[in-house]
Amino acid sequence: QVQLVESGGGLVQAGGSLRLSCAASGRIFSSYNMGWFRQAPGKEREFVSAISYSGGSTYYSDSVKGRFAVSRDNARSTVYLQMNKLRPEDTAVYYCAVSRTRWGTPSDRSYEYDYWGQGTQVTVSS
Repeated sequence: QVQLVESGGGLVQAGGSLRLSCAASGRIFSSYNMGWFRQAPGKEREFVSAISYSGGSTYYSDSVKGRFAVSRDNARSTVYLQMNKLRPEDTAVYYCAVSRTRWGTPSDRSYEYDYWGQGTQVTVSS
């Protein structure tokens, strides 16, 4: 059974920073790409970032590129999302997810991920 547990969300003022963590268990973490998605009230879930199984490749949506940074520690089976220069429009529930298949290129499509965390709330005040 795969489990993903996110932490690090909270309330922050615009321009501030937060670091999200996602601890994984139940799968050989170092063989799977990881993704971050978010869902704001009344909106569909959207892609934020992804990182390859080795950590050598990273991907970002245009809306967060240059402000967010994804990383992973395979020894700790944990993926991180460092969020800087936060904006009110970044307010959402953030989810981490693990890819369905091993290796390959990380995807920005949610259906390519089969296990999801419970989500962590990020609220950015103006």
